[in-house]
Amino acid sequence: MSRINDVGGMVGFPAIVEEPDEPAFHADWEAHVVALNAALLRRGVYDLDEFRDAIERIPPREYLAASYYEKWFRAITTLLAEKGIATPEELAGA
Repeated sequence: MSRINDVGGMVGFPAIVEEPDEPAFHADWEAHVVALNAALLRRGVYDLDEFRDAIERIPPREYLAASYYEKWFRAITTLLAEKGIATPEELAGA
């Protein structure tokens, strides 16, 4: 069964338009998400397969509405909650 991230060959999606000279990050928080993910991977909090799976489990509507690094952040917070490292309330900033 395909997940929402597997859109190869699906009809109704626009062509990918590359930005000439696109920066690696459009905002500082995106670089922080990459650094956080790298640190958690190095510490063995989760592995790359778990990270990819957490991205692919994002509900379709939310997946399609999220930017690239929003998906990464969502996967990180999902895994931290699932592994009992932080509560959903802590991750929400409550």
